[in-house]
Amino acid sequence: MITDPLFWLAAVPAVILVGLAKGGFAGLVMPGMALLALVVSPLRAAAIMLPVLLVQDVVSLWAYRRHTDRRALAILLPGAAIGIALAAWGARSVPDDAVRLLVGIVALAFVANHVWSLARKAAEGAQPGKVPAGLFWGALSGFASFVSHSGGPPFQVWILPQRMDKERLAATSTWFFAVVNLAKVGPYAWLGQLDAANLATSAALLPLAVVAALAGVWAVRQIDGALFYRLIYALMTAVGLRLVWSGLAGLGWM
Repeated sequence: MITDPLFWLAAVPAVILVGLAKGGFAGLVMPGMALLALVVSPLRAAAIMLPVLLVQDVVSLWAYRRHTDRRALAILLPGAAIGIALAAWGARSVPDDAVRLLVGIVALAFVANHVWSLARKAAEGAQPGKVPAGLFWGALSGFASFVSHSGGPPFQVWILPQRMDKERLAATSTWFFAVVNLAKVGPYAWLGQLDAANLATSAALLPLAVVAALAGVWAVRQIDGALFYRLIYALMTAVGLRLVWSGLAGLGWM
């Protein structure tokens, strides 16, 4: 198990954010992972969080066992498989600082996507999800999810313009990322990331994640969601900029 106090200072709020995401505050996985990537390699952070996500997925799948858009999954999942394969193939040869740079860019893109989505709220009518675009964004989502469980923004770029109802969107998102998370187990093990130390750390974090998920369900009904998300996006911007700076400095580009 990891014993570095700095790791736990980042891991506790990171797991709370991920738990809140599973409890109803969709989108908080990315800031949680970006925070964890500040103290350990991004791939190791993702591997530690994977068992936590898999356990939480079981609960989410039961809650959203109906209403899934099967067409969307049939388009996105093959693309995601390609993205996961590419990420796993390149993981051994890509420096940690390059991955930090990528995670930082994805974090900032996450914020930009949020602003872009707000600007498009007034757009009229739903747009059909085209197959080539779905394969592309699915692959990008799978790649980003493998690197740092940050596949949300590419997924949302393709899915949100379709204007699905709330339950269908939540169910489709839940099933997509549950399948993607399960597909990452083999490649993570192949890369040696599911070792005893990482799994023991995951086990220690799991009770906190479950409590955070339950707290998320409660908090969704209690607090001002708009204010909460403004704070989260501000945190995401700060962490994203820090990761970009760290990655550029580590690669000797600044």
